[in-house]
Amino acid sequence: MEKAIALLEVQAMVTAIVGLDAMVKAADVKLIHVEKRLGGRLVTLVVEGNVSAVQAAAEAGKAAAAEVGPVKLCEVIARPHEEVMKFLRTDPVP
Repeated sequence: MEKAIALLEVQAMVTAIVGLDAMVKAADVKLIHVEKRLGGRLVTLVVEGNVSAVQAAAEAGKAAAAEVGPVKLCEVIARPHEEVMKFLRTDPVP
């Protein structure tokens, strides 16, 4: 099974929570990283799973988040390099 990651960057924490809720309900993905900037006004979520699950989760998360607030970015990366994964796993998810 090939792994993939999806990045969803939104404006505001509530938008991020709504997007994440949709992502984990839509497919078998796991939250691996959260990045908060500007006091939580810009939030990036990274989920991991197989390629098709991550793609489905990204689409669901982007649609749900867009109903609440601005979506800045939604991107899927199939088979990310191990160095990318090291970068993402430096900050453990609480």
